[in-house]
Amino acid sequence: MPGVTHDDAPLLADLMPWSVAPPRLGRGWPAAPDAACLKARWEALVKAEGPDREALFRPTRARTLHTAVAQLPGRTGGTERLARASGPCAEPVRVLYAPFDEQWLIPDHRLIDAARPELWRVADERQIFTVEVPPAAGPAGPPLLATSLVPVLRTGPIRPLYRRPGAAEPNLAPGLTDHLGRVLGAAPDAHDVLAWIMAVARPGPRGLAVPLTADAGLWARGVRLGRRMLWLMRRDGERPRLPGGRRPYVRAPLPARPLTLLYDREEEALHLDGGRIAPVPAEAWEFEAGGGRVLERWFAARTAEPEPGTLAAIRPATWPQAWTSELLELITVLALLAELRPLQRELTPVSPITAADLRAAGVLPVPDSARRPASVLDHPEEGPEGQFTLL
Repeated sequence: MPGVTHDDAPLLADLMPWSVAPPRLGRGWPAAPDAACLKARWEALVKAEGPDREALFRPTRARTLHTAVAQLPGRTGGTERLARASGPCAEPVRVLYAPFDEQWLIPDHRLIDAARPELWRVADERQIFTVEVPPAAGPAGPPLLATSLVPVLRTGPIRPLYRRPGAAEPNLAPGLTDHLGRVLGAAPDAHDVLAWIMAVARPGPRGLAVPLTADAGLWARGVRLGRRMLWLMRRDGERPRLPGGRRPYVRAPLPARPLTLLYDREEEALHLDGGRIAPVPAEAWEFEAGGGRVLERWFAARTAEPEPGTLAAIRPATWPQAWTSELLELITVLALLAELRPLQRELTPVSPITAADLRAAGVLPVPDSARRPASVLDHPEEGPEGQFTLL
């Protein structure tokens, strides 16, 4: 990139200073692509007694049937010890389980080894979570994902766009938007800054680098591109569509339980055993994130044979229609994101704003307080055994 290198560009870790480690579920069965089977798994757990309940639960050092934990912020899971739990299942919530794979989770703190409550406290309809995908995951994949859902995937740091609910207090270096406003002629909002980051973030030797520009025209192009990327990744509002004639459809009915997934490049067709979806652009099939093809991993998560006798073995008996709809939308999203890659490569920064410039302007280094979560407790949270949590 003429005029700026990865060593000169600011780091994402400085521009969005508050980050949270990825959640650690500790056991696979509280999450699934189907919400109904999660309730059935919970019922099977609470019907079991003694050693049978313990075997189904799969204890770890962090969670056993006797662990006392507080309720997840904003959720309704119980707080009595699981050894004597008998109440209903907490209503499953949609989460980002893997790159581009939205699944369901029982939001019960007793079932999750490390749920990261600070993420749940700031989760609402206006929040945007960014998730770093390590460079080792492969150069073909995006280095940064965005989602409106609580992310539970095991990748890199998670950075909420806002430090408080209601889109309050952007998680940006203090003074950054004011400085950008001075050099660009108009101060961008937090969403604009995130859009630019999505469009230009690149892996560097010290972490994700975010080249900044003082060129207002280039900034506007990058923000438009990044906003489209955010819209596609979050899948909010109007559903994305490919142009007529390029939209994927089910050309041959999918079997009740498909076992294999194959791609035919000549036909641009995806074969699920005898089922067939077409057209599927090669760019969608080849799209990688997290070290593998997204479509292959999405399919494997729904068809891998679980261990018999475990709670994970409780799953839909046949392929739900909802999964077909989700697959068609996922193909569309990946194809449209792939189309944006050439436009990203054209965003060669001019009039660069370097990390040294931000230090000279007093934006960097950020204060230690910006790297810590804000105090957002505005209502009582239930602690273990029904006691209230004090923060």
